[in-house]
Amino acid sequence: MVRFGVIGTNQITDEFIKGAREAEGFELAAVYSRTEERAQEFQAKHDIPHIFTNLKEMAQSDVIDAVYIASPNSFHAEQAILCMNHGKHVLCEKPMASNRHELAAMIEAAKNNGVLLMEALKSTKLPNFHSIQDNLHKIGKVRRYFASFCQYSSRYDAYKEGKILNAFNPALSNGSLMDIGVYCIYPLVVLFGKPDELHATGLLLDSGVDGEGSLLLKYKEMDAVIMHSKVSNSYLPSEIQGEKGNILIDKISRMSKVTVHYKDDTTEDISRPQSINSMYHEVQAFINLVNSGKTESSTNSFLNSMITMEIMDEARRQIGLVYEADRIQE
Repeated sequence: MVRFGVIGTNQITDEFIKGAREAEGFELAAVYSRTEERAQEFQAKHDIPHIFTNLKEMAQSDVIDAVYIASPNSFHAEQAILCMNHGKHVLCEKPMASNRHELAAMIEAAKNNGVLLMEALKSTKLPNFHSIQDNLHKIGKVRRYFASFCQYSSRYDAYKEGKILNAFNPALSNGSLMDIGVYCIYPLVVLFGKPDELHATGLLLDSGVDGEGSLLLKYKEMDAVIMHSKVSNSYLPSEIQGEKGNILIDKISRMSKVTVHYKDDTTEDISRPQSINSMYHEVQAFINLVNSGKTESSTNSFLNSMITMEIMDEARRQIGLVYEADRIQE
């Protein structure tokens, strides 16, 4: 069994626990929260044996083997490094850090301590993503990757009323690119690597984060087009276009269905069975890596996480989006 502590007592942690409890070898052992009251509330909700209000004490404790970090983005690096320095494996929500400098420090800590560090980008651990990898050759030479993830945030209504919640707070390294766009970028990187050129546009809100944006990425023999938004919805599927056919992807973040459309108008459903709770697959993959003594995922690897972060850093530079974490690095 891999005994987990969770950092973050929000909705995504609720979803993580639901999915993780389907995984073989998962045990929920502890929760960290800044306040005793919130920790106890979360403990009762999920039947968790241990609570901590001091993160260092949890990192030092012998009741956990690993941590799942779902705190605001700006806290990821500091919390992950603390835990890894005390020998704990880390599954860290996407985006794993605020910028490449923080991510480099996290990777160094993982290597120095011989522990597993993996970005919790769930879509690249889904069976349907593996199906895309296995069937990509069927569409011939790939010429374009198109990914759209535009999801109107319920927190945007509060923002328009003058209340800036975490999702639109630059101090927490948030916004559309980091929270939504990463779902489009990471699979691109896993499939096709680092682009040669990048052009980004985006809408900066008064709070200082981006509400939406687009990226055009150039590879040697193909282009990639990405649209992301937290201020509007899109119902478009994502698509990989090849000379012999296309792969259509329903919902890039969940990949609930994938279909090959050939030039002769025939189709092939290449979807594979996967859990309703899409977070299950990343947890099971993480546990399998821990149990096999691995310190890095081959899919959600250090290199793929770094390339993805460098793309987002450059996109932010082009649209003028600066976080407090960036100023610390100056």
